[in-house]
Amino acid sequence: MISKAPSADESAELVARVQRGDPSAFSTLFTRHRGDVARLVQRMIGPRKNEVEDLVQDVFLQVHRSISDFRAEARFSTWLYRITVNVVLMNRRALKSRPKYTDEQQAAPAEDHAPLPDAQAARNQRVRAFYSLLENLSEKKRQVFVLHELEGISPQEISEIVDAPVLTVRTRLFYARKELAELLLTEPCLAALASGFERTKRSRGQSAGDE
Repeated sequence: MISKAPSADESAELVARVQRGDPSAFSTLFTRHRGDVARLVQRMIGPRKNEVEDLVQDVFLQVHRSISDFRAEARFSTWLYRITVNVVLMNRRALKSRPKYTDEQQAAPAEDHAPLPDAQAARNQRVRAFYSLLENLSEKKRQVFVLHELEGISPQEISEIVDAPVLTVRTRLFYARKELAELLLTEPCLAALASGFERTKRSRGQSAGDE
């Protein structure tokens, strides 16, 4: 059974109760929004599934520390996504700055070696290849691409999440699609997707360039 997403009013009431010192309200807030945070974390970090739960906990630790300052100037979900993006960004920066040694393998999730159906194995290969290509985008372009194309968030709300003008968000999206369309052509298992990105780029890119 799929649980119903909490409404803005429900979240606002829970936030108000947390700010009044009700510990059970924070537990409810965590339960209702944990799935959305975990999904966004997963889409932002890619195949490193073993890190998702730690980052989700970091996000809600930051929420707990900062929720007294939340003034409902934005929707709670927007504020929560902003914290999530920042936590993931800090984690990615820490990984990139960590010294690497010759005998150290790049962090990777534990693999399940049980045999998979051919279709599932092929899908897993495409997912890994896609996220590998995403790593070639700049952090700012990658963020807005994931938020818009994978999460379905509007450029207007993304502008609040990443603290950038809407025009800047649209421009980053345009160039993210353009660069990714070119990168897809270099990956045999994903090359067929490039034409779709090209159509998206042409249909949406003109308005971004004109604004």
